Amino acid sequence: MDHLDQLEAQSIYIFREAFARLKKIALLWSLGKDSNVMIWLARKAFFGRMPFPALHVDTGKKFPEMYRFRDHYGKEWDLDLRVEPCPPIDAVDPTLPPAARSAARKTEGLKMALAKYGFDGLIAGIRRDEEATRAKERVFSPRGLEGNWDVRDQPPEFWDHFNASPPQGAHLRIHPILHWTEADIWAYTKRENIPIIPLYLSQNGKRYRSLGDQDITNPVNSTASTIDEILIELEQTKVPERAGRALDHETEDAFERLRVAGYL
Repeated sequence: MDHLDQLEAQSIYIFREAFARLKKIALLWSLGKDSNVMIWLARKAFFGRMPFPALHVDTGKKFPEMYRFRDHYGKEWDLDLRVEPCPPIDAVDPTLPPAARSAARKTEGLKMALAKYGFDGLIAGIRRDEEATRAKERVFSPRGLEGNWDVRDQPPEFWDHFNASPPQGAHLRIHPILHWTEADIWAYTKRENIPIIPLYLSQNGKRYRSLGDQDITNPVNSTASTIDEILIELEQTKVPERAGRALDHETEDAFERLRVAGYL
């Protein structure tokens, strides 16, 4: 097995563990490269069809290309797609900086979706190499009754033994690609020929490395117009993956406050 085969096998194992051990799960589909890889892996894990819903917590502020991608591939991949709205900005913590406050709408929208459907497991496409707070996560990560995350109280995960028993009324976040890197995502996307949103490829000397809401996401300087060129660029760049996210340029604790409160 090569490196990508090993990553794939580990992720498929995590998917199957979650499906076997939890009662009601959903995959959080953000429409970006990471969650598209997750859907691809889930369909491989379950012989061509994902046996649980794809949940898009929609801020209403994504790029038009992202909505077109969702509508097209939601049908082509035969997904049980659930689109749930987020509350208005006035409903979230006013003490947060502007971009963090905008992002916090997703946290509240997710809580509303959890209350509506009663999921005890949510599969999310975060990676340890994305951001320092996410590096502290577990593969099976328990959340409190309000969806909160206690970074100081997490179960050990030795030899791929996972704690898959959330407290009554709470849920687990499952992270099948936590051990992947940005380069792994792109190399796998190329190998598997997974569809991508064109915004990831350079146009007029700029491209998006990370996609979020249109009003708080910016492109980075890049001439990479193919996946091969992206992989070469990643070997040379020192620019963080989330450099185009306004959220990551606000106060140091803003992202951690969001994560503790239940943000993805």
